[in-house]
Amino acid sequence: MLLPYSVAAMLLALTLYSIGVWGEKLVGRLQPWQLWFFWFGLACDAAGTTLMGRMAGKFDWDVHGLTGLAAILLMAFHAGWASVALALKQEKVIAHFHRFSVIVWTLWLIPFFSGAILAMRH
Repeated sequence: MLLPYSVAAMLLALTLYSIGVWGEKLVGRLQPWQLWFFWFGLACDAAGTTLMGRMAGKFDWDVHGLTGLAAILLMAFHAGWASVALALKQEKVIAHFHRFSVIVWTLWLIPFFSGAILAMRH
C-alpha cells in the first residue's frame, strides 16, 4: 500500500533536486530560487525513504542503506550551506557552489538507483 507513495516521493525528489542542481549549473551561480528545489527535494527524499523504511521494517546496514543515509545527510548539508551562503552574500561560494552541487547530486544517484535495482530484483 505504501509502495506507490514512496516511489512517487522518490521520483519527485529526483525531479526537484535535479532542477535545482542543473538549473544552478546552467545559470553558473547559486540563486535563491534554487533553494526551494534543494529543500523540497530533500523533504521528498526523506519522505520516500521513511515510507520505504516502514515497508522494510528495519534499517539495513548494507551499501544501499549506508549510501542512502550519507546521501540524505549530504543533501541536508548542501541545502543548509546554500542557504547560509545566500543569506550572508558569500560571493565566492555563490559563484562556485554548482561544483559542489553536481558532486552531491551524483552521489545521491547511487542510493537512488541501487534502491530501484534492489526493488526490481524482489
